[in-house]
Amino acid sequence: MKLRKKSLFLSLIALCILMLADQYTKFLAISHLKGQEPFVLIEKVLEFSYLENTGAAFSSFEGRQAFLIILTSLVIFILIWKYMTLPDARRFLPIRLCLLLILSGAGGNLLDRMTRNYVVDFIYFVPINFPKFNVADIYITCGVALLAILLFFHCTEEEFDQLFSLPGKRP
Repeated sequence: MKLRKKSLFLSLIALCILMLADQYTKFLAISHLKGQEPFVLIEKVLEFSYLENTGAAFSSFEGRQAFLIILTSLVIFILIWKYMTLPDARRFLPIRLCLLLILSGAGGNLLDRMTRNYVVDFIYFVPINFPKFNVADIYITCGVALLAILLFFHCTEEEFDQLFSLPGKRP
């Protein structure tokens, strides 16, 4: 098996495992938290409580599932395209891993929107009254944060330009 095909196969397995983990935690939230009082993990810090979020981050675009499904699908398509067009160099492996995290999170929440018509959120960080979130949101947040760090501190200016150029428009 060629290295590229092997890498894509392993990436697909990782994507599936991450999405399954997200869906399993949502299944647990539905099974154990829906209709129940919040489960306090750390008093006044962290608790689990069930929420059906019909919007996106911070409940933006609430109730606009068709729009969110189309938007998320478009973002996933762009991320897959960028993943596939990254150079094969080992240097780009950390960026690939970030894209996998973001894809896993976007895919997990998209799956919720398509099958349930809402996203299951259940993690609540009490001290800052942060909106409830889920494991897929953690994947997205960590992937984006790490990607930003990589883009600013790991990539050369030429690599940065290459990553964000359109086909045929590369410097």
